[in-house]
Amino acid sequence: MTTTTARNVGVDIQESEQNRAVVEAIEETNPACIVQHMPGLVRITCPKRLVITRDSVEQKLGREWETHEFQMAIVSYFGHIKDWDDDEIVIAWDH
Repeated sequence: MTTTTARNVGVDIQESEQNRAVVEAIEETNPACIVQHMPGLVRITCPKRLVITRDSVEQKLGREWETHEFQMAIVSYFGHIKDWDDDEIVIAWDH
């Protein structure tokens, strides 16, 4: 029997006060994610796909947030950006 392990996707986010709310929102939306705090950045990995929703970030920030603001927070990511619109960002592998 062959077992397939799900490939992780993830994102490295610059450590800052504002980005802390983004990290908390990602953790809440993706309960299977693993969050690692390193000097200057936070690495978030998740099996198969990682979802960032505008609504969850806005709830944590306490203000309106546009998904394009995420570009200022990320240092790098691994996986493919499958969807990026006004309401949601999805990082996943093609297969």
